[in-house]
Amino acid sequence: MKRTIIRAALGVFVAAGLVGVPQASRAQGSPADREALAQKLVKSAGIHEGDLVQIAGGVRNAELLEDLAVEVRKAGAHPYVSLVTDRLIQKLFEKVPARYDSQPPAFDLKLADIVTAQIFVDFNEDPAFIANVAPARRAAVAKAGQPVNQLMLKRNVRQVFLGNGLYPTAKTAQRFGIPQAALAKLFWDGVNVDYAKLQSTGEAMRSALSAGKELHVVNPNGTDLRMRVEGRPVFVSDGVISPEEAKRGGAACQVWLPAGEVYLAPVPGTAEGKVVVNRQEFDGADIEGLTLTFKAGKVTAMTAKSGLGPFKALYDAAGAGKDVFGVVDIGINPNVRVPSGSRMESFMPAGMVTLNLGNNLWAGGDNAVPFGLASFLPGSTLKVDDKVIVENGVLK
Repeated sequence: MKRTIIRAALGVFVAAGLVGVPQASRAQGSPADREALAQKLVKSAGIHEGDLVQIAGGVRNAELLEDLAVEVRKAGAHPYVSLVTDRLIQKLFEKVPARYDSQPPAFDLKLADIVTAQIFVDFNEDPAFIANVAPARRAAVAKAGQPVNQLMLKRNVRQVFLGNGLYPTAKTAQRFGIPQAALAKLFWDGVNVDYAKLQSTGEAMRSALSAGKELHVVNPNGTDLRMRVEGRPVFVSDGVISPEEAKRGGAACQVWLPAGEVYLAPVPGTAEGKVVVNRQEFDGADIEGLTLTFKAGKVTAMTAKSGLGPFKALYDAAGAGKDVFGVVDIGINPNVRVPSGSRMESFMPAGMVTLNLGNNLWAGGDNAVPFGLASFLPGSTLKVDDKVIVENGVLK
């Protein structure tokens, strides 16, 4: 599940998903840069006096977490800082008996019941850091932690996530096939996008989707999928949780940075057709030619040319709802551009269409299964009724 954070029954944060920040010269961050970034994140979360704010991230960003705590206090709010690393998660799986995987994460549940905002800085260094953990254990931990996610949404906790699958680590740059410095520039350019223009684009897209009845996605690779969307709420991740969004609550209280996405969960049971993914990344490896066939909103067939085994094992271990089509996501960030010849895939590039399987609570749906798959389809055409929204990968 790409869009949320799975709270582990092991008692710490586990990066969600199937796994699964100013200019490039500032990738390491001078104190002034960190302070400016901390101010941006606190503004994005709409922190105000009296808020109880959980700040979470890794050791590499310890000073940023400190600066975030200072900015939170400057607003008259109260910070609580949590640290987590790849190594910690790995050790917990290695050393903690499997019988505790299903144990409810009592501490996280207590926190979820009192915090009013959360700022989460991506800690993950290697997208494949839990690739060797047994699927049954991963599924058990995710299931035990899902009530925390649900409680956060129910209580309208404002959540800001910095990273969005692009945090410029060495391993991520290697996976994308681009220099780390180039990834850092791309990442920070995306974070520093003109938010006013992004919000304007997002609202125009929201209006177009809200007015439609049927959504149709096609791609030269053979993808051809239709679904009903009338009456479904449309959400925009535009960099800031506005007072209006905070009042709206639930899924509207989440922002991912770099920002730039418009998304919705379709009418349940209406997705019909086929999704073809040329290259689906999973646990740092590739599934080639993944094909998912949908009937009445559910997967009825799953095939691939190669590499399906590890993913299928995790899929089989997941619970009810794993086979349900979840979300359509459309990128609108003009600063996040896929470098020519790279293997980079991301939600945010303007014109990117991403189709999601499984959990869709983060997009206003009702499928709470702690499992998900995000499939990127560059070069797609997306229509709402007869109106073209994206044509051959270009935002209209």
